[in-house]
Order: sequence, then structure tokens, then C-alpha cells
Amino acid sequence: MSIKILQISAAYKPAYIYGGPTMSVAKLCEVLAENKVHVEVLTTTANGKTELDVNINKVQQVEGVNVTYFKRLTKDHTHFSPTLLLALRSRIRGQQSKSNDNKLIIHIHAWWNLISIFSCQIAKWYNIPVILSPRGMLTNYTLGNRNGTFKSIIHTIMGKKLLTYCHIHATSEKEKQDILQFIQPKSLTVIPNLVELSKNKTKQLPQSFKQEDPFKLIFLSRIEEKKGLELLFESLSGLTINWNLTIAGSGEDQYVKSLKEKAKNLKIQDRIKWIGQVKSADKFKVLADHHLMVLTSYNENFANVVIESLSVGTPVLIANEVGLSDYVKDKKLGWVTSLSPQDIQQNLILAFNDDELKSKIRANAPKIISEDFDEKNLIQKYITFYNQII
Repeated sequence: MSIKILQISAAYKPAYIYGGPTMSVAKLCEVLAENKVHVEVLTTTANGKTELDVNINKVQQVEGVNVTYFKRLTKDHTHFSPTLLLALRSRIRGQQSKSNDNKLIIHIHAWWNLISIFSCQIAKWYNIPVILSPRGMLTNYTLGNRNGTFKSIIHTIMGKKLLTYCHIHATSEKEKQDILQFIQPKSLTVIPNLVELSKNKTKQLPQSFKQEDPFKLIFLSRIEEKKGLELLFESLSGLTINWNLTIAGSGEDQYVKSLKEKAKNLKIQDRIKWIGQVKSADKFKVLADHHLMVLTSYNENFANVVIESLSVGTPVLIANEVGLSDYVKDKKLGWVTSLSPQDIQQNLILAFNDDELKSKIRANAPKIISEDFDEKNLIQKYITFYNQII
């Protein structure tokens, strides 16, 4: 029996503007292809407010994966593309006309966009099994955070029924619990994201540093409301230690402007360096050049940057709403805080003062991450998962 997996994602490489979710989908598809799994991606030209400059309606190889891009009629965050939906229907009907030995799975990434929802409906019409990786989008926080009215209407009309048809893939135990508070799916399986780890030795900071040296903090992610940068700014404004913060990432101009204004009002603007989106090739060096990676998000299903940072030995300070918070606590790879600015500030002070733990993390974290997130082991879990669905 052979399996074909159609991966449906509203955005795909090189749409790096969408951050971790896009990278996670691409990494999964690339490793599946390397392991001789028949995988194809149907996606749109989405690239934020613009469109990717790619060939459309034609299968092409992207890092060893067969990918077809389709134009979208609506932009973020609905991504409506009739040509993609017609292509999905055509591929399903074509597959069904072949021998019964060929089995098809539809794997949808993210929710609350018209590509995901209508693709699920088409698959259900043709009785094709659906796996949904919601990428943090099936939580009460996400339902009310952005375009809440649209989401509520979609959920009431068709979303709720479609979700019960899906086999859902969560990337962390926290995401699993969030999903179960929201919906009862056909099945629910937890497998961590495949994360691109550094293949090169990066510059290492000293195992200890002087108290009078700046405490170098790094935020590396898409800049948006759920990342909790306002909370981090409030925490930093009351710190008496010597610190500076690098913000690496991009976001909506108006929101970034509001953050810069907040930093100015808190009188911390001179301690913050905005470097924009960092290329994948430079990401690991940027992380290694800092003492602590900070992520005080209101909600994160996983957070690839936590694994990326630890893979080069840079400790992390993350909110307890981040999917990997239990992992960080269990492995003693950093500090976990509540979303209280006072608690964030207290944990920053603890991180600053604990040279011994920072040195241990810098020395041991790369090996721990390479073992726990070994792609050979993880991809076998995904392949077993697909076979179980069939």
C-alpha cells in the first residue's frame, strides 16, 4: 500500500514573513520527501500584504518538495483561492480513480482561513481522511484575539462539524489541552515540530560574564500582539541591572510604531535595537551572540525559536503560555514566568544573577536538543501517525 499526502497550507516558503508556522510546515514536507514519502503541497502566493513572485498553477520543486502555488483573491487572513480548491478536488478525484492500493490523506495546516476550511469540506465530501495541524489556532485566546466575529460565524456555520471530522495533530501537551477545551476531535496526537537546527559551530559567549557588562536579551519572532512585547517592555522599564534588548523580526508597521512609542514613553528606547527580519542563515549566530532569549507570549502552541535558541546554548525565558514551557522546566533549560510584568521582571533578575545555570545551559543544551529533536526519530513518528490514520 502506498500513501500520498496532500499538504494544504495557505502560505509556504519563501513566505518567511509568517515566521515559525511556515518554517514548520516546510521542514515537515522536506523531511517526508527525503524519506521517500509521496508528498505534495498546495498553497497560495500569500506573502503578507504582497504576493510571492513565483510561477503559479504549475508543480515545481522547492527544496525537494513538489509545490504548486495558486493566486488568492483575498489577503490576510482569509486567503481565498478558488483555483487551489479546484486543484484539490481534481487531485482527489484523480487519486480515487486509481487502484485501491493508493491511499490519500489531506493534511491541513492552520485554521480560520478559507483555504483550510473549504479544503476540509471538500475532503469530507469525498470521504478522504483529514489531519489538521491547527498551529495554535484552536484556542479560546485565538478565537477572540483577531477577527473574532468572522471566526465565530464560521465556527457556528461549518467549522464545528468539520473539526469533529478531523484527526488533530498537536505539537505540545499544552496545545493538546487547549484544543480539548475547544473541541472534541476524532482523534488527537501530540508530535513536536521538526525544527531546523544549526549545522555549523557558532560563536560562543563566555561561560560567565561580569555583573557590569550589559545583559544581552534577544527577541526573535514575528512582531504581533500575542507575543507580549508590551509586557516585556513594562518589566524591563523597572530593571536596575544593565541590559539591552535586540528585537529581530517584522510586523505590521502601525503596531511596530506603537511599540516604539511605548518604549519611548517608558524611557527604554535607547536600550532597544530593532534589526528587522533576520535571514535563516544568520539566525543561529544572532541567537548565540546573546545571553538570554525572551518570549513572553500570551499564547504559543510550540515556539520553534525556543529550540533554535537552545540548540546554540542560549538559555530562554518564556511565559507559561508557551507550548514548550513544561519542557524548559523539566530539562532546566531556562526560566518560566507568568504574564505578570512583576513576575517577568523577577525572572529576568534571577536569570541575570544565575551565572552557574546559564553556563550549564550553554554547555549542555545543544546536545540535549540534538537528541530530543532528532529529525530521524521525529519523522518516523509522523510516518507512523499517517499509517495509523489510513
